[in-house]
Amino acid sequence: MLSFSHMTVADVRTRYLDFFAKRGHAVIPSAPIVPENDPTTLFTSSGMQPLVPYLLGQPHPEGARLVDSQMSFRAEDIEEVGDNRHTTFFEMLGNWSLGDYFKQEQLPWFFEFLTSGEEGLGLDPAKLYVTVFGGDEESGMAADSESVEIWKKLFGEKGINAAFVELGTEEHGNEVGMQGGRIFSYGARKNWWSRAGVPAKMPAGEIGGPDSEMFYDFGLPHDPAFGPECHPNCDCGRFVEIGNSVFMQFIKQDDGTFKELPKKNVDFGGGLERLTAATRDDADIFLTDVFDAARTVLETRSGKAYTRLNLVEKDGADTRSFRIILDHMRAASFMLASGIRPANSEQGYVLRRLIRRSIREADKLGIKDAVLAEVAEGCGAAYAEAYPFVQAAARAIREELEKEEAQFRKTLANGMRQFEKIQWMGVPDEALPSNNQTAAIAGHVEKVLPSNIVFELYTTYGFPVEMTEEIAKERGAIINKEEVAEKMKEHQVLSRAGAAQKFAGGLADQAEQTVRYHTAHHLLLKALQIVLGSDVHQRGSNITSERLRIDFSYGAKMTDEQKTTVEKIVNEKIAAALPVIRTDMKKEEAEKLGAEHEFGASYPDIVSVYSVGPLDNAFSIEFCGGPHVSNTSELGADGRHFKILKEEASSAGVRRIKAVLQ
Repeated sequence: MLSFSHMTVADVRTRYLDFFAKRGHAVIPSAPIVPENDPTTLFTSSGMQPLVPYLLGQPHPEGARLVDSQMSFRAEDIEEVGDNRHTTFFEMLGNWSLGDYFKQEQLPWFFEFLTSGEEGLGLDPAKLYVTVFGGDEESGMAADSESVEIWKKLFGEKGINAAFVELGTEEHGNEVGMQGGRIFSYGARKNWWSRAGVPAKMPAGEIGGPDSEMFYDFGLPHDPAFGPECHPNCDCGRFVEIGNSVFMQFIKQDDGTFKELPKKNVDFGGGLERLTAATRDDADIFLTDVFDAARTVLETRSGKAYTRLNLVEKDGADTRSFRIILDHMRAASFMLASGIRPANSEQGYVLRRLIRRSIREADKLGIKDAVLAEVAEGCGAAYAEAYPFVQAAARAIREELEKEEAQFRKTLANGMRQFEKIQWMGVPDEALPSNNQTAAIAGHVEKVLPSNIVFELYTTYGFPVEMTEEIAKERGAIINKEEVAEKMKEHQVLSRAGAAQKFAGGLADQAEQTVRYHTAHHLLLKALQIVLGSDVHQRGSNITSERLRIDFSYGAKMTDEQKTTVEKIVNEKIAAALPVIRTDMKKEEAEKLGAEHEFGASYPDIVSVYSVGPLDNAFSIEFCGGPHVSNTSELGADGRHFKILKEEASSAGVRRIKAVLQ
């Protein structure tokens, strides 16, 4: 059994994958952090996201039991970073049953993984607490009594009296507190899952079900700022969620009632870093091993020690700066290694915001010279074995960070000096814009930063609006978001709401034309390699029923002749009516065939490949899960031809093509 004080992130990841592999689960690779063929979201934000088509009924090539550790990024959590447990980038451990096992297997397995010293993490069961679905009055959904009984039995076998605290539809429990309980029920907002939210909001045909969350008690004293009483879902820092088992059990009918699914699914997600922190019995995930090298760089360069107090919300400003830089540089390293480059839109905007926010936090720590590239090197080294593509991109990561930091540091000092010259606008509470009423009521707002200053800081000094808002808040001020939005409408291409859009998974949809474009995408990539050279590889894609888009590695603008030749090759293969064939084979065999694969991805021993033409004489071979047309002639339906609409730069060394079948 491993000692708690020496359990690493890699230890926990390996133990989890091995545990479920021994129980019949196929270990599948992490999907890329930037989802392919999905225009509804910027990043892969959970383990479930790449598997949605299979949870909705599509057969998975690896079977009905799956397990993985998924790279994830949540832009909506950027402003949460700074406490002991929130990060933007993280790994989500996941196991799934696609119509196979259900509650009676899932809950005991997870409990065994947590508490077993032989195969699992060896956690003290007395520090574990669980929540279950307590019912929903609005929809008439009954409470999940089955999970309650399973948990009572599991805790009882460990000699723990698992008292049940029935909160029903109560969402917070602040007035009820612990009451000596071990199992707590909450309403639909806490313990129900569907893509549409609570049961009443689910449309007809939508699937959903109750979930059961597991919390680890780190024993921190309760902070009454978060309510009079503590309980598992309290945000004071004592309890941290370490896993959630979702039971996709019901489908909503046309009449608003719910019917049990003939094949029920299990979707489990657990934060790898939080589980590692639990093995150390230390609530601060930034003290886990993957941050050690990067944290040492910051301590050395700043001359300050990373320290914290018992209550994480009362940690010093220096500690918050440490955590923001550590989190943001780890996320930036994975983004840069995945081909994203700083930009003013989409993923590039989020990356640039992370970098510039980190520069300002380094400045607050007293680090006035470039430091981010050195911090990022520590992040890459920490993941050299699990995600070698990050370490392989070390040079590109360093170059991009050094360039971005040098550019922004030139303007950071000047921009900050602007704050000292500002003529602040005092404003009575009743005159505050609606989005600032909460701050006004709290009594923290005395002045407003003029919107023209916000605009100037963005256009002249490159300050993201969110950064300006943070700086204003530090000075007891607000910005008028509505007014700023109007003033910067042409510039504001991304907002936190946009980053938190719901996901659909896989392609934009499964429509016939989208599937055709997916197959055309394969033909296009091969044609580009023929015309531009074998070093051309895919660096991203986006496919809808309206068009396809591919990002590919190439350092120069394509000539008109090259584009015409590419179009000709693709149209020739459409006219040739080649079969599109799926074959499951050993990974080594696919690699010997030269099959194209996703940048930075790892694959299981058995993979699915799609070939355009028979394998022994294929035009194109790619690792892919589908779906595709059965014959290239389907791409030419109704007399359609492949046409490149636009070829342009996407980022340094990466070009982008948008094309249609018309």
